Amino acid sequence: MTAEKNKTPNSLSKNMLVNAFVLGLFAIIGTALVAYVNDSTRDQVDENKRQHTLKKLHELVDPKTHDNDIEQDTTEVKDRLLGSGKMLVYRARKDNKPIAAIIQCVARDGYSGKIRLLVAINYDGSLAGVRVTDHLETPGLGDAIESQKSDWINIFNGKSLQQPLPEKWKVKRDGGEFDQITSATITSRAVVKATYKALQYFKLNRQLLFK
Repeated sequence: MTAEKNKTPNSLSKNMLVNAFVLGLFAIIGTALVAYVNDSTRDQVDENKRQHTLKKLHELVDPKTHDNDIEQDTTEVKDRLLGSGKMLVYRARKDNKPIAAIIQCVARDGYSGKIRLLVAINYDGSLAGVRVTDHLETPGLGDAIESQKSDWINIFNGKSLQQPLPEKWKVKRDGGEFDQITSATITSRAVVKATYKALQYFKLNRQLLFK
């Protein structure tokens, strides 16, 4: 008879229990290590996100134009023009007078899903600029909405609700004024539409935002 056949049911049960205990112990240790790494790096991850956001804020509104802490001078808003859920608005002031607002908003109809934006609007209603903070658009095509990949996003600089006229706030393929990204018309259309809605929101809520 082989050694395996010589094992009694009790010894087999003991081996199974030992194996189960060892596997369980490894699982507990692994989970604890993952939790420790996540906890120990959370502060650094949060700081990296903060620096990334601050960089984009400064790209949109020159720090020299305001004297407040734009990162801390914020308010939460919720409006269908900006997308679903609460959005953060960063406010730039100088000598306690409003300079610009940088509004979080979401383009819900991107090619691959939601496109999250920061839309900076001067107090007079003109656009200081637009930046993309998160998206799932196709690499090499739709990702041209990123300022690091293309200067397309700069086409919004200086525009307003009346420049161009409302009926021209579309990509050229739809009869509007704005160039579309080659092979990424849906992405371009979504960003144009979301930017226009952010301008509409600002016009309706400008006084309230800086109250």
